[in-house]
Amino acid sequence: MLQNFFIPQIAQYGVTGFFQQDGVTSHTARVSMNILKDLFPNRIISRNGNIPWPPRSPDLTACDFFLWGYIKSRVYQTPLRTLDDLKQDIIYKN
Repeated sequence: MLQNFFIPQIAQYGVTGFFQQDGVTSHTARVSMNILKDLFPNRIISRNGNIPWPPRSPDLTACDFFLWGYIKSRVYQTPLRTLDDLKQDIIYKN
């Protein structure tokens, strides 16, 4: 995911801000964190990042409180038949 999607997106759009993630073990594996530390030096909000993730902090988890419900309501406005239809709706839905 990092090598195939995330890094090319960062390069394409020139993102220079902070990186935020939760403390899930797969997100904080040493290999993943080393890649992220190279991309976001001293700008990682995470369990193993240089800025600790505040527990139970709704202001840092906006996706949980807004985004996922909003995307679901938009994507499922019309019936979907395939996984590709779902992917396209998530990416291109206006």
